[in-house]
Amino acid sequence: MFTGSFSTARSRLACAAIVGLCVVVCVPVIAKTPGNTSSARFSSDAWSAVDRGTIDPAVFQLALGAVACAVRSGSIEDPSTLTVIDYSRPSTARRLWVFDLHAQVLLYEELVAHGKGSGENLATRFSNKPDSHQSSLGLFLTEDTYVGSNGYSLRLRGPDEGSNDRAYERAFVMHGAAYVSDDVAHKPGRLGRSWGCPALREGVARAVIDQVKGTGL
Repeated sequence: MFTGSFSTARSRLACAAIVGLCVVVCVPVIAKTPGNTSSARFSSDAWSAVDRGTIDPAVFQLALGAVACAVRSGSIEDPSTLTVIDYSRPSTARRLWVFDLHAQVLLYEELVAHGKGSGENLATRFSNKPDSHQSSLGLFLTEDTYVGSNGYSLRLRGPDEGSNDRAYERAFVMHGAAYVSDDVAHKPGRLGRSWGCPALREGVARAVIDQVKGTGL
């Protein structure tokens, strides 16, 4: 997962400026050899407008560039999926996208909640600290799934020291929530908020988690 808010930050793993984005990558953490980034799937120009969905092309290229750099450096293996969250958009807008990097198609375009400590309808504050209840930015790797207090959930691990490396300690996970839906968004003018986790609609959370776990970002 790749998260951001269009405030300037840098991910050492991503080798690129992270601006208002959250990218989730489901891949093994350590690759045996540096990967090849020559594939067209790492260039937004190779994707049709339909297959990009409503994501800003510049945001999409930032996310693809971060993944390409991580693969090239050997930090991760070739991912099959890429999940991007653009926190510069309000919570009432669809701002999470899941892409199949091999088929070069958009799989999901969804609502996603941010942490209650990050703001109301717009997320403007981000943190790596436990108990901040704020969302975190950068590149995240998916780990295992489990059933907890928020139901079926996907653990996320942040590799960037000082930026998102306390994600596991914070129980920073992807899960479904009743406070994420179009109906909820229309009533108070924003989605409900999590304790920092990227929370999805309950009706789609399991499908998205199963799609991205273990083989993508």
